[in-house]
Amino acid sequence: MAESLTKAEESWLSKATAWPGQYWMLVVMWIRSSLAYPASFALMLLGSALVTGLDFVAVLLMFSHIETFGGFTLAEMGLLYGTASMTLGLADLVIGSIDRIGQRIRTGELDVWLIRPVSAFLQAAADNFALRRLGRPLQAGLVLVISVAALEIDWTVAKVLLLAVSLISGSVIFAAIFVLGGAFQFVSIDSAELANSFTYGGQQLTQYPLAIFGKDIVRAVTFVVPLAFVNYYPVLQVLGKPAPLGLPSWIGLLAPAVAVVMVALASLAWQAGLRRYRSTGS
Repeated sequence: MAESLTKAEESWLSKATAWPGQYWMLVVMWIRSSLAYPASFALMLLGSALVTGLDFVAVLLMFSHIETFGGFTLAEMGLLYGTASMTLGLADLVIGSIDRIGQRIRTGELDVWLIRPVSAFLQAAADNFALRRLGRPLQAGLVLVISVAALEIDWTVAKVLLLAVSLISGSVIFAAIFVLGGAFQFVSIDSAELANSFTYGGQQLTQYPLAIFGKDIVRAVTFVVPLAFVNYYPVLQVLGKPAPLGLPSWIGLLAPAVAVVMVALASLAWQAGLRRYRSTGS
């Protein structure tokens, strides 16, 4: 017979099962607010999709003069772009609001969050939830579907699963970077732009073949800030292309493990930030 759960385990389990419901409750509140003016919401959603789509327009213009770039054809570049933009878009939609934590610390609003019966992390993640951010993943999804249809490769079940899992793990890696950036704001309040350089800047980097960059940059995004595991290494595996730096071709399969490590680091950083927080003193 299994031993009964301890009080600590029961408390952790109750919190873990309650978190999705609490997060969804906060998100629905903001969604209802944004949908109060449907025409305005539709225009903002369309505008978000069009603005983010300009990045791929630049790729199309580039391929009007060349046939390959960094060893990638237009369809392969579309796959790389689509996965990079999709993963960032999903992470930004779900948890991107956490980059506002510095403002909440500065104004003292975090003090209010800490006394509510809801995790401060969930409140930060759902803060001013902007459904218009759905424009980026929708636009990226369109590019991704068209690119997959245009690719002349043998789509096996394993490749389809790898691509699907990489979208999930890539989104988790970006989400963890958002949390790490938020945690750093407990130390340096006005550092949201620094975090954005690794999230939005990371998406700009990963939408292009890393082979066009220097080896030091490739090493940095592999072993320091693992942005290469967001989409580049999994896409190389799907396309059957060799990995850089003499790394094994199956390195793309490590993306889920990298995502787990990043989540663990982000969790530790967030908890450390909360322990360091000493209120505004007002």
